Amino acid sequence: QVQLVESGGGLVQAGDSLRLSCAASGRTFSSYRMGWFRQAPGKEREFVAAISYSGGSTNYADSVKGRFTISRDNAKNTVYLQMNSLKPEDTAVYYCAGANSGNSLSRRYDYWGQGTQVTVSS
Repeated sequence: QVQLVESGGGLVQAGDSLRLSCAASGRTFSSYRMGWFRQAPGKEREFVAAISYSGGSTNYADSVKGRFTISRDNAKNTVYLQMNSLKPEDTAVYYCAGANSGNSLSRRYDYWGQGTQVTVSS
């Protein structure tokens, strides 16, 4: 089992950048594929980005492609989400998630963090 803790959220202006981090407990971080999701007020949680166990494969939602970058550092047990050119519609609670089976194209995850708020003002 892995525990996930997100950090790095905050209030920024449109066009700004922000980097989210998700620290994982345990010694087998490389055994988990990781993903980022977000949930805006009144909306369902949606997929943002995913990364494979080694970090060699990534995929993104169309809405963030070209602006967001997911990466991981297995030595630091951390996954990141670099968010550039932020828009007001990116405002949401961002969650990281992990799973120790399947591939990075799967949207099913077993472990979730508590979330971090990102607010983008216009």
